[in-house]
Amino acid sequence: MTDSDQLATLDQIRAAALLIAPHVHRTPMASSAFLGDMLGVRLLLKLEMFQKTGSFKPRGVLNKMASLSDEQKRRGVVTLSSGNHAQALAYAAAMAGVPSTVVMPVNAVQSKIDATRGYGGAVVLSEGDLLQTALDIQRERDLTLVHPFDDLSTIAGAGTLGAEIVEDAPRVDTVICGIGGGGLISGVSAALKLTNPDIRVVGVEPRGAPGMTLAMKEGAPVHMERLDTVADGLAAPFVGHHNLAHVKAFVDDVVIVDDSRIVEAMWLILERVKVLAEPAAAASYAALISGQIEVRAGETVACVLSGGNIDRSRLLQLSG
Repeated sequence: MTDSDQLATLDQIRAAALLIAPHVHRTPMASSAFLGDMLGVRLLLKLEMFQKTGSFKPRGVLNKMASLSDEQKRRGVVTLSSGNHAQALAYAAAMAGVPSTVVMPVNAVQSKIDATRGYGGAVVLSEGDLLQTALDIQRERDLTLVHPFDDLSTIAGAGTLGAEIVEDAPRVDTVICGIGGGGLISGVSAALKLTNPDIRVVGVEPRGAPGMTLAMKEGAPVHMERLDTVADGLAAPFVGHHNLAHVKAFVDDVVIVDDSRIVEAMWLILERVKVLAEPAAAASYAALISGQIEVRAGETVACVLSGGNIDRSRLLQLSG
């Protein structure tokens, strides 16, 4: 397999957009003069918390589900997730009449566990390696694994978010996006760069889960034994091979932010834009206010707010 074989194409992203359009929202792009003026930029916020299930995840899952055969759908699907992908798979599978099993960590946010079950997914809580547990269940039950990020169909689906940014803000200069396993940044960066190579794309990781930074340094995905971040949606123990290839091809820089900045960004967005971004989503704006990304006066910067799934107990903890 060559590097180009691992990359989503603009045709694949456009096809995904047409396929999933009846089942997802075209989420709004908001602006904030106050937050932008703090940095001397025109700030745009892609509000993906208004997507089905509360995050960007259904975009990729719906596109992947459409690629499965009737036999694969009959047997059912399995995945692993800390929450947002879990909800998206349960939602998409239920809509297609497909049985779904989701392996989640025992310390997953309770509201995400409850939502996954509410959408019809069978949740298996695990204290061990989530991927290995999912692979064991896949083998035992003859299910199809729907990987949360390391899959070209999933990446192309996530790319529809990037395509919407270009359509709604054709003069955008910089787009900032959080990185967990790498599915979102892979699709968004491909859509942006294949449409306009001059757009700068920057990925953001929490200091306690720098999987892409480590992978870029080593030249291959690195499994992290310990994750420590408030942004559970970015706390993937590794990034995917396809995702690393996309970041190498399309992403200009990857920066790391502290949890304290992520929490600060979350509250600023809530106070000034009146929307609740979960920590994983607020990481994109956190990279700006922390000074990790240099910006020119007056440039147009778009932050991807990838979701809003955070429960009351976590909010109370973060309010301090």
